[in-house]
Amino acid sequence: MTEDSAERVDALLRPVARWTPRFWALMIALGSIVAWGAFAYSVQLREGLVVTGMRDTVLWGLYISNFVFFIGISHVGALMSAILRLSKAEWRRPVTRMAEAITVCSLFVGASMPIIDLGRPERLLNVFIYGRIQSAILWDFLSISTYLVGSLLFFYLFLIPDLAICRDRLTAVGRFRRWLYRTLSLGWTGTADQKHRLERSMGVLTILILPIAISVHTVVSWIFAMTLRAGWDSTIFGPYFVAGALFSGVASVLMAMALFTHFYRLERWITPTHFRNLALLLLALDIVYIYFTLNEYLTVSYKSEGAEAPLLAALYGGPYAGVFWAVQIGGLLIPAFLLSLRRTRTTLGIVIAATLVNATMWLKRYLIVVSTLATPQMPTGWGSYWPTWVEWSITAAAFAGFVLLFALVSRVVPIVSIWETEETSAVGGRPVEEPVRGEVPG
Repeated sequence: MTEDSAERVDALLRPVARWTPRFWALMIALGSIVAWGAFAYSVQLREGLVVTGMRDTVLWGLYISNFVFFIGISHVGALMSAILRLSKAEWRRPVTRMAEAITVCSLFVGASMPIIDLGRPERLLNVFIYGRIQSAILWDFLSISTYLVGSLLFFYLFLIPDLAICRDRLTAVGRFRRWLYRTLSLGWTGTADQKHRLERSMGVLTILILPIAISVHTVVSWIFAMTLRAGWDSTIFGPYFVAGALFSGVASVLMAMALFTHFYRLERWITPTHFRNLALLLLALDIVYIYFTLNEYLTVSYKSEGAEAPLLAALYGGPYAGVFWAVQIGGLLIPAFLLSLRRTRTTLGIVIAATLVNATMWLKRYLIVVSTLATPQMPTGWGSYWPTWVEWSITAAAFAGFVLLFALVSRVVPIVSIWETEETSAVGGRPVEEPVRGEVPG
């Protein structure tokens, strides 16, 4: 290893080697929010779902909205990372681990939401013991479990060489972490045979994870689309949900890139070119999502009959109009303009667009769940729903828990893949370009 290479490795290991007081303060703050959410959940367990705003009409609320959102952003690690690896896009090397970490962390949080939504969580096993193969909910549990296992393997396989680097170079960390690196690195020494076996395993898993990831969010959409309820009874929900998942997932990676570039000083590896390349991908997904949105709403608006008519009226100019138009304008049109124009396609403009996308895509999930359930399917009044402090507390804990897990991952393993970036340097490559002054956040 050359002196320059050793300096690069040390720079990437620095956040892992030393947990700063600022990091501990962040952990305490996030942990406090999670603890408050746990207290709110204990209240729900003790008193039942009556402490939430959910009732017989609107029987799903924030929890299922969170579930769809977190399962959605989990697709970025599998789909984006796998596609970029298969296409041999060399610029992706510094950012793929962030995407894969987002997948793992969001899956853990998202998978917990349906359990929290249950009034009697101890009866979850009944879904498997007495579940019927015709049930879309059973399909959902099986597909998410498979995806979680596959994503953990996908994340772990690409970590092995870096775990060995941590094992050999981080000798001053605690005993537990030294044991962890030694155990999980599986005796990796970088021999030709080990590399061959690892590359073959990674190649197989990269191909397998693509159909698994696509099937998962398709099955999530079927929970809604397999019903006859107006607003959910749609044949395009499968691809619509997958496109939305990738859309919000890429936006999450861009936000993570901005934060880590600023706080971990990764300008040498994550350059404005990485932001611009992912911004173009985000723009393409924005256009695809606009296309699906037009198809979804234009066809039902043209017919505007039956139970769909009051739902459309509520979305276009009724009680849900503010949220609906915020999603269309703030989440689709404004990001499209920011990402299309060269003047605004700076790092700052890209991060603003990504933040708008993620905020409004959560609102979109809320609209899909709540406005449709509130629409009367029989000659009765509209259903009403407003989340209680219990639901808001658990939702805040879910987002804090996601950030907490993500931050911990970045402090246990290098958030930029050392062996992949060093492999590029070893064959005469270099970071895509040097940072342009004033364009990197911070």
